[in-house]
Amino acid sequence: MNQPNLIEIAKEVISIEIEGLQDISAKLDDAFTDAVELILSSKGRTIFCGMGKSGIIGKKITASLASTGTPSFFMHPGEAFHGDLGMVHCDDVFVAISNSGETEEVLKLLPFLMESKNKLIAMTGNPNSTLALQSDCHINVGVNKEACPLQLAPTSSTTAALVMGDALTVALMKCRDFMPENFARFHPGGSLGRRLLNKVEDEMIHVDLPLVNFNTAIVDVIQTMTNSTFGVAVVVEENKLRGIITDGDLRRAINRGAESAFKMIAKELYTPDPLTIQAGSSMQFAFELMESKSVTTLIVLNNDKVVGIVKK
Repeated sequence: MNQPNLIEIAKEVISIEIEGLQDISAKLDDAFTDAVELILSSKGRTIFCGMGKSGIIGKKITASLASTGTPSFFMHPGEAFHGDLGMVHCDDVFVAISNSGETEEVLKLLPFLMESKNKLIAMTGNPNSTLALQSDCHINVGVNKEACPLQLAPTSSTTAALVMGDALTVALMKCRDFMPENFARFHPGGSLGRRLLNKVEDEMIHVDLPLVNFNTAIVDVIQTMTNSTFGVAVVVEENKLRGIITDGDLRRAINRGAESAFKMIAKELYTPDPLTIQAGSSMQFAFELMESKSVTTLIVLNNDKVVGIVKK
């Protein structure tokens, strides 16, 4: 048996799915605008529903919407029919995903949705299907061909539904003027949340700081720097910042004076006016300052008192 050309298979799949996305792009019409406006005008949540692979796509779209300013959750149609419909409020918008538009488990929910006067958005590949015709607006995600060689496994069709969900997400973000600060609120554990939500005082190291004074001997400065992870020694007098000594300062002093360098004191090689930041500043400002000045460490002040060090 000859081994198939796996790279060619992958390229063919990608090509077919790109064609599918071009299909749905060409079919975009006012129904997409209507769907966005229905969700924007809703006082409730946006509930996605779908069976099998369509349900998995619905879960991903739900996650994207929920994290970008549109309250949303996924409801399995089987569970919905056996009690979960109690979570649906009359102000909620219901989005049903079904490539055929005839998924039995989804169609069973239509009488309830109509009685409750929920707005229904359908995403199907068949504009003449039961689900499409019963919806308030129908978004056509039909593709001409699945990437599956048997035309059985959902491939191009699920990609099309996923990308249409991304289009809805981005359109809603722009309509809501959703900003990075808003995104950070829903992602406090991520790097963006750290940048935008946390203050420097939340992130700084404030114990065992590498502090020295003007009269500290160089050997003690070196020991202080070695015992810390910052690569610097902070020169203070009466807890007020006077300057900084870096690894570079030490190397340059040794290159200039060789053994005599070890007889120096901190006052003879410190750099005055190092970069500082106030403890109440945002981490976003701290990162921007470090990036603009090409440094990885900032000395943190509370007014003019050294209270910590923050690293990139």
